[in-house]
Amino acid sequence: MAERSTAAVDVADNSDEKSLTAQADQSTADGVAKNRERDTDSDEVQENTRTDSSGKTSPPELHSGHKLARRYRLEECVTRLDGFSSWRAVDEKLRRAVGVHILPADHSRARSVLAAARSSALLGDPRFVQVLDAVEENDLVYVVHEWLPDATELTTLLASGPLEPYDAFQMVSQVSSAMAAAHREGLAHLRLNPNAVLRASTGQWRIRGLAVNAALRGVASDTPQRTDTEAIGALLYAALTQRWPYESDAYGLSGLPKDIGLIAPDQVRAGVHRGLSELSMRALVNDGATASRHESPCTTPEELVKAIGEMPRIRPPEPTFTAPPEYQRTSYQQGTYGRQAPRPGATQPITTPPPPLQSRTGKALKWAVSALLIAALGLGSWQLADALMDQGGKNEDPGQTQTNDGNDKSPKKPASGKPITISGARDFDPFGGDQTEKPSDVGKVYDSSTATYWQTDFYLSADFGRLKPGVGIILDLGKTQQVGKVTVTFVGNTSVELRSASADAGSEPTSFDAYTKVAEGTGTTVQLKPGKSLKSRYLLVWLTELPIQADDGKWRGRVADIKVTS
Repeated sequence: MAERSTAAVDVADNSDEKSLTAQADQSTADGVAKNRERDTDSDEVQENTRTDSSGKTSPPELHSGHKLARRYRLEECVTRLDGFSSWRAVDEKLRRAVGVHILPADHSRARSVLAAARSSALLGDPRFVQVLDAVEENDLVYVVHEWLPDATELTTLLASGPLEPYDAFQMVSQVSSAMAAAHREGLAHLRLNPNAVLRASTGQWRIRGLAVNAALRGVASDTPQRTDTEAIGALLYAALTQRWPYESDAYGLSGLPKDIGLIAPDQVRAGVHRGLSELSMRALVNDGATASRHESPCTTPEELVKAIGEMPRIRPPEPTFTAPPEYQRTSYQQGTYGRQAPRPGATQPITTPPPPLQSRTGKALKWAVSALLIAALGLGSWQLADALMDQGGKNEDPGQTQTNDGNDKSPKKPASGKPITISGARDFDPFGGDQTEKPSDVGKVYDSSTATYWQTDFYLSADFGRLKPGVGIILDLGKTQQVGKVTVTFVGNTSVELRSASADAGSEPTSFDAYTKVAEGTGTTVQLKPGKSLKSRYLLVWLTELPIQADDGKWRGRVADIKVTS
C-alpha cells in the first residue's frame, strides 16, 4: 500500500481535480528553462553542520519515458548522486513541467526525505518552490516539486558579473524575509547556496529545496538559524564581489586568496555599496565578531531582516535613454518621387503658376458663389429670429420670475460634497518581498489628470499570480476629516476596496490589519461610499483583482485618478 502525504496532491485516479488544479496554478510557465537542478560535490558544509553516513544504496534503474503513478513522465536526469536522482519530468495530467527527486524506499534517508517534503508542503509560502507531492510507492520514494522555466539561478546570473546594488538588495531582502518565515514554522534549509536561489522573470526571488535538499544529502545542524544566516551572508558576498567568501572555489566562483582571512566585500572589489558590504559581514561567521566596524553580528534570519529594515532604501537605477537614430532622407520624399534627378550644375526653370480666373466665365462664377453665400446668410438669420419669437410667446408673463412652492415635485439635485485635498500618497505592498510597488509614480494618482497613472508590477494572473492578496495606495488627507466618497478611475476593469485607519491614528499605520474595509466595487470608474459615517486621515485604496492590459498576457493594475469628497 502506497503511503501518501496529506499535504501533497493526490495522484490517484479518483483524485479531486479542483484541488489539483488549484495547486497547479502556482507554477509559472513562461520563458526558457534555465534552472536545471544541479549541485556540486565540492559544496562547503560549514563547521557547525554534520553529515550522517548515507547507507549507500544503488539508485533505481530509471530511464527517460518512465512514468510514476501513471502520471509523471521522466524526461531528463539532471542529478545522480549519493543514491538518489533528480529529474525534469512532465505532469501529463496538468500538462506542465515538474521536478522529481527519486530514491529507493530502503535508502537510509528515505524516511527523513518524506518528512521534510511534507513539512515543506504544509508551509505553502509562494517565496519557496512548492512541493506538490511526496509519495512512497513500488519500492520508490519520490518528491514532486514545481519547475520554474522562467526562473534563472543566481549561479547563472553571477557568471556574467556581480549584481547591481539594487538587485543585490532585493535578493538579500526577499531571501532573508522568506527564511525568517520558514524558521518561525520550525523549518530550515541548511543548503542555501547560489544553485538554490532563483530569480523569476517578474523580479521575484524564489528559494528551492527548503528542508528537502538537506534531507537528501543527510545534512543536519545544531544551530540551523545560524547556518542559514551565514549562508545568506555568503550569497550577498558573492552577489557583490563575484567571489565565494571562503578559500575554496565553489559554484563557478573563485574563492578568496589564501592566508588573508575574511575581508569585507568593499576591500575585494571597488565600488561595492558600503551598507550592503557591512550587512554581508554581519551575517558571516567571523570568530564570534564581525568585520563591519562596530555593528553587532546577525545570528538569525529575523535579525538580518531587522538590520535590512534599518538601512536606507536603495533605489533602482535610472533607465538609460537611447537617442533615436537621425532622420535619413531618401529620394522618395514628397515632390521627388518619379521625377528625373537634375543634372549637377544645370539651372532648373521656375514653373509659373497658372493665372487666376480672369476670363468672362471666371468672373460670372465668382459672382454666383457670392450670391449663394448672401442668400444662405439671410435664410439663417430669418430662422434664428423666428425661433426667438416663438420662445418668447410661450412665457405667460416675461416680467415675472417663477418661484417653486411646496407642491413642486421636480427633482432637486443633491448637494455635492466638498472636495478634500490629498496631501500625500505612497505605495503599499505589505505582502511583497521588498514591500514596494512602483513608488516613483504614486503622485500621478492625485495630479488631476487621467492621462497619467500609477501602475503595479505585472503578474501572471488576475489574483496577483497567487503571490499576494493585493497591493494599494495609502492616501494622507493632512488631518482627520469627514469622508463621504472616494472616486477611483482605473485603466481597465479593476476590483478595489476602500479601507480606512482609525480616526485617532496619530501616524500612518504600516500594518495591513490596521485598515478596516468600509466599501468595495469593480469597474473602470468606481465610487466608494462608506456605509456609515467615516472620519479618518489615512485611507487605503486596495486593489484585489487586476485587469489584463497588454497583448503579452500579463496582468497589471493602473490607477489614473483618485478624488476624495466630504
